[in-house]
Amino acid sequence: MSNYGNFFASGWEHIVDINAYDHLLFVMTLCAAFTLKQWKQVLIIITAFTIGHSGTLILSSLDIIPTNPELIDLLIPFTIMLTAVANIVNYRKEGKFSSTQVKYAIALVFGLIHGLAFASNFKFMLFEDSILMPLFLFNLGIEVGQLFIVLLFMIALWFYTKVIKGEHMKWNIFISGAGFGIAATIFLNALNS
Repeated sequence: MSNYGNFFASGWEHIVDINAYDHLLFVMTLCAAFTLKQWKQVLIIITAFTIGHSGTLILSSLDIIPTNPELIDLLIPFTIMLTAVANIVNYRKEGKFSSTQVKYAIALVFGLIHGLAFASNFKFMLFEDSILMPLFLFNLGIEVGQLFIVLLFMIALWFYTKVIKGEHMKWNIFISGAGFGIAATIFLNALNS
C-alpha cells in the first residue's frame, strides 16, 4: 500500500515542483480570465484539464499512442500561448472562445497534450499489470496539486482585487501577457534545441 502512496506523491510533486513551471504557468494562465465569483468554473476547468491528461496517460501507458518529447516540448508552451491570447482577445466579449463550455473543451484537449509530458514519468513508475489504481492516485496527486496552486492564485487575486482594489482586466492582461512571454521563450528554446 505504501507503494501506491508514491503515485499520489509523484503526481503532487509533478505539479507543485518549481521545476514543473510549464504546468504551473499553464494553470495560472488558464485561470487568469476568471474572476473570484467564477470559482466553480475554475474548479471545473481544472478538472477538465486533469481528465484530458488522464486519457493521454492511459493511452500512453498501454502503448496505444507514442510520446515524442521534442514535439511535446513545442506543444506545451504553444498551448499556454494560445490560452493567453484567448484570455485577452475574449475578455468581456462574446468571441468564439468565450463560452464556458468551449473553455472546458479547450482545457480537456490541452490536457491531452500536457498528459504526454506526464506519460514518460508515469510509465517509468509502473510496477504492476494493472494501471488503474496507480493512474488514479497519480492523477489525484496532480489534481490536488493543481487545486493547491489555484487556491494560492485565487488568494493572490482576492488580495489584488479586494485589498489593493485592482481591476480584474489588468490582472488578466498581466498574467496572460506574462504567461505568453514566458511560454514564447520556452517555445523558442525548444525550437532551437
